[in-house]
Amino acid sequence: MENWNVEAQSIIVSKTPALRSFRQFMNAPIYIAILIVVEIALGIAPRADRLTWTLENFPVWLGVAWIGFNYKRFPLSQLCLILLTVHSIILAVGGYYTYAKVPLGFWMQDWFGLARNHYDRIGHFVQGFVPAILVRELLIRQAKMPRTAWLPATTVMFCLGFSALFEVFEWLSVVVGGDASTDYLGTQGDLWDAQWDMLFCGFGALTAMIFLSRLHDGSLAKLPAPAPRSAAG
Repeated sequence: MENWNVEAQSIIVSKTPALRSFRQFMNAPIYIAILIVVEIALGIAPRADRLTWTLENFPVWLGVAWIGFNYKRFPLSQLCLILLTVHSIILAVGGYYTYAKVPLGFWMQDWFGLARNHYDRIGHFVQGFVPAILVRELLIRQAKMPRTAWLPATTVMFCLGFSALFEVFEWLSVVVGGDASTDYLGTQGDLWDAQWDMLFCGFGALTAMIFLSRLHDGSLAKLPAPAPRSAAG
């Protein structure tokens, strides 16, 4: 099965030269460099107030720090790094404008006759879609979880739990910060905003499990084998 997954990934990549070139180019230092440039460019004069910008970008900073400290000991697969780069840029754009004021959301509102700016729905879908691959990678490599039906189920449940925790954090930020952090909450008057956010996160995680698991297996197979541990004593 693993050989089949590697072969399937090779076919997909061979038919998309741009993807093949980017995959060969992508590694943890490049990810960090891209995000540093993006954060500086969008952080000089954000449209959002500085508190909202900080809250929205804080997860990106944590991710960059974690990968920077661990990429030699625990290198992530290229697929995971590519997805994390895209996710981090989505978060950075949301932090620059605030999610309720991102131009893409207004364009979607005009194109589809929507009642509100739905860029935050994109963000929460990706909040499930991308971390699902990271969680799956950690479960396979660190927890040694076998590739049974429990693997995608555990991954999706973890992403839903994280989404719920994130909604609690948003609520607490408004309780503590008051009006100063209202833009961070970004409900746009939607009473069920938190429930919609968690639903889209769950959809994102489930979509990643359905469509990216085999590709992820191929990307994992290309990681260098871990160095053998020396015998104790």
